[in-house]
Amino acid sequence: MTAWDVHRPPDPDLIADCVHCGFCLPTCPSYTVFEDEMDSPRGRIVLMRVGNEPDSEPSDALRVHLDRCLGCMACVTACPSGVKYDQLIERARPQVERVAPRPRREWLHRRLIFALFTHPGRLRALAPVLWIQQKLGVNDALAKRLGRVPELQAMLKLAPPVTRRAAIQQLAEVTPARGAQRGRIAFMQGCVQRVFFGDVNAATVRVLAAEGFEVHAPRAPRCCGSLQLHAGVEDEAVALAKATIAAYEGFEHVAVNVAGCGSGMKDYAHLLADDPAWADRAKAFAAKVRDVSELLAEFEPQAPRHPLPMRVAYHDACHLAHAQKVRAQPRALLNTIPGLELKEPAEWELCCGSAGIYNLVEPEAAAKLGARKAANLEATGAEAIAAGNPGCAIQIGAHLDIPVFHPMTLLDHSIRGTRP
Repeated sequence: MTAWDVHRPPDPDLIADCVHCGFCLPTCPSYTVFEDEMDSPRGRIVLMRVGNEPDSEPSDALRVHLDRCLGCMACVTACPSGVKYDQLIERARPQVERVAPRPRREWLHRRLIFALFTHPGRLRALAPVLWIQQKLGVNDALAKRLGRVPELQAMLKLAPPVTRRAAIQQLAEVTPARGAQRGRIAFMQGCVQRVFFGDVNAATVRVLAAEGFEVHAPRAPRCCGSLQLHAGVEDEAVALAKATIAAYEGFEHVAVNVAGCGSGMKDYAHLLADDPAWADRAKAFAAKVRDVSELLAEFEPQAPRHPLPMRVAYHDACHLAHAQKVRAQPRALLNTIPGLELKEPAEWELCCGSAGIYNLVEPEAAAKLGARKAANLEATGAEAIAAGNPGCAIQIGAHLDIPVFHPMTLLDHSIRGTRP
């Protein structure tokens, strides 16, 4: 017997690739905050190796150290040995959920997160209430009074600005291409994204159509399962992955404007590798997934750009830069906008602390990382931030009084000749 069960434990061969050189330490946000070897990638790999040993047992310490990982994959970028930490942590986390039971309060908090944020219908029902609370300043007042309930306090503090249209705003299921057609693609609407960042989705579809793509935006499934995948909620992630593949596999490409979603969807091949009925379909589907900046960068610009004189700092979302290795394409697209001056912050590789549900379940550590990221962005002298992930936009916005725009929003304004 080992600490892990028999279903997809961390692979000993992948564990053996780590030579414990320490190159990952300076880029690891949890090591930066907690300053504990077990809260570093190589420390967690040791815990995974010990978990594979005979007579090992799961423990609270094992769960806590694995939970403190943001899953940012900066260590994957930094590692000279090519250690696949991304595959290791995404096997370890479901194990934790099965073999290392959480305290009931913590378990309930996580269930609340997944029961709400991955269900667009429920978020739409909540949107009018949030809008009224924000208009009246109720959220801020409640957050101050919930000091003894940090879980709910974090949710209120990080609630994104909500518009009155959030409850009803929807994309057309098909948007025709403008000009010469370049392809027929699907657009993944996301769960939180379609409700609280519907304007970003609308801008993305307008840009894709202006660049010659016929855009299909199915309303189902409700979620791609990436949030669950990155947090170890494996059964739900698998079910949503299969539903997503079935809904989108008939298109030439699947465009995504949420870094976390794109990362998870590109990882379906690993998630479903052991399922004979889905392994090949998952691999073929993952090859079609593109971040929207990645897709647009494959073609010469078709739509004319109008000047947008702004100083913009570009923030690298971890699941885009580290997990998907997409860094040059968003910058290249922003540089097609006349008058836009792109600024680069220090410590681009360090996570902002959003990391899926991390800023909700580890609010103190996330706040330290958010403040550090905000200081680096502010130091560029930029008047706006560009970030390709809604969680990053929320996290940065909570620590910095500078507007945060999705790159597609800025590109859409340039194409239409409007101002943010």
